[in-house]
Amino acid sequence: MKLPTSLRRVFAVAALGLGLVHGAQAADASAPDLLIRQLSLETIEAVKADKAIQGGDVSKIITLVDTKIMPYVDFQRMTASAVGRFWRQATPDQQNRLQAEFKTLLMRTYAGALTQVKDQTIGLKPLRAAPEDTDVVVRTEVRGKGDPIQLDYRLEKTPAGWRIYDVNVLGIWLADQYRNSFAQEIGANGIDGLIKSLADKNAKAAAPAAKG
Repeated sequence: MKLPTSLRRVFAVAALGLGLVHGAQAADASAPDLLIRQLSLETIEAVKADKAIQGGDVSKIITLVDTKIMPYVDFQRMTASAVGRFWRQATPDQQNRLQAEFKTLLMRTYAGALTQVKDQTIGLKPLRAAPEDTDVVVRTEVRGKGDPIQLDYRLEKTPAGWRIYDVNVLGIWLADQYRNSFAQEIGANGIDGLIKSLADKNAKAAAPAAKG
């Protein structure tokens, strides 16, 4: 379940696109590409202006994620997709615990890599979708030093507007990245075993910060 260093850095860019938005202005969720564009632009501006985020302040990043990102992410669907067929076997309590631990895992992955974000910009590609579509992919690329990084989003139209439920970095969808390792853990130790494994990883990651 541990991402290679290169992917951790790239998924940090995905965190940017998901929108560490500053200020009280709400993003426009009326169109999927407009939502991604606004979140991305405001995010990059916020990160570049905040030394604490650049320094990897985990608590500050998690607070921003909870207040700014989560309103535009269907995290239950994201977690269910990563857990795969075992999701339906989990009790409501297990599902809630899986969501909580998975979110913490992702946020700490992002936090550890946000220091890599310097001078990137995000380019939006033309949206290939019909006006009546309710499930779309918004394609972008992150431009900076080196080759552009492919960064795509899957969004679903809900009564409250468009919501992100998966992210593709360099051809790898986030849910797919975790599904096999999650299935192996569940096969060996059950759903509670996966929850414990995630909780242990999160506790280990948090320990150095606690000591500091």
